Amino acid sequence: MKLIILDRDGVINQDSDAYIKSPEEWIPIEGSLQAIARLSRAGFSVFVATNQSGLSRGLFTIETLNAIHRKMSDAVQRVGGHIDAILFCPHGPDDGCSCRKPRSGLYEEIGRRTQQSLVDIPVIGDSLRDIQAAIAVEARPILVRSGKGEATLGDLVKTQPDVSVYKDLFSVAEQLINEVTTKT
Repeated sequence: MKLIILDRDGVINQDSDAYIKSPEEWIPIEGSLQAIARLSRAGFSVFVATNQSGLSRGLFTIETLNAIHRKMSDAVQRVGGHIDAILFCPHGPDDGCSCRKPRSGLYEEIGRRTQQSLVDIPVIGDSLRDIQAAIAVEARPILVRSGKGEATLGDLVKTQPDVSVYKDLFSVAEQLINEVTTKT
């Protein structure tokens, strides 16, 4: 199984410092839905792993989060793609859970569900915590410049200079699909 793990806010959809609190606030980044569709058609199983502390902060309910994720999944399906699973951490930054990135619990759960090692699995994020969680499970961390990615780049160069950096999810998808087709 070819597996890929994506962060949500800033990678698939526009991010907001005020949180994405409703389906109406969920707006895809240009090309991201098509990128997921291309990855799906190329045989990748697409998993989304996202911190959603807005739940613990009382900014939205689990029903609202589910509605946001339905909107995202439906939008991806309309362009011919598929998201295999969406995992989220509902905890706040001070809760001490193992699933909130930069901890690796969400990624480890994906490994358990797929019964697959995460070594060298592409993990795409726009924040340092996405990259740190990927490194913790020996995955292949990839930073996109969308979302908070441009701001993250300075910290990344200082702490993780070997991480690949791309403009957005669409450009990452093109590269990964090219890698797969040249191997076969």
